[in-house]
Amino acid sequence: MTETYIGIGSNLGDRYGYISRALTLMSKKLDIKAISSPYETEPEGYREQPDFLNTVVKAETGMSARDLLKFLKSIEEKLGRRPSFPNAPREIDLDILFFGDSVIEQLDLFIPHPRLHTRAFMLVPLMELNPELAHPALHKTVKELLDELGFRSRVRKAGRIVFKKVGESYVYDFG
Repeated sequence: MTETYIGIGSNLGDRYGYISRALTLMSKKLDIKAISSPYETEPEGYREQPDFLNTVVKAETGMSARDLLKFLKSIEEKLGRRPSFPNAPREIDLDILFFGDSVIEQLDLFIPHPRLHTRAFMLVPLMELNPELAHPALHKTVKELLDELGFRSRVRKAGRIVFKKVGESYVYDFG
């Protein structure tokens, strides 16, 4: 099993609902170990859009990184995400942030996420889950990367996520 960290973001419609549905679908093939608090964040790049709700999931998987990417893209499609322009508003966005200690640079698969170290909205929830997690290419911890970045003020905690197993599936609630 490989430990992986997956970023989840939504800024259209029922953001909490999209994240909850994504988590439910993810739990069908991933062993979810922890979920960070949700964070309200300003959009990056294209600024004329609603704020995002972001969280990070720590999970274990027996899938390859390529199969995990395909699985996450299928969830995005099921939840209504359609191809658009870079940094566009979206119902759901699922990104592999880390996949074990792998460093992968392929045409459509980059692990660790190539802009992770520049994005407080990824680093702050990662910090909550594992501040000592080491970036395998930059050889710095999440805490060190966040300290270097410095601007956490644009990332505001927006409650918490509670997950529990009910029968054969998981239920996610926001508090």
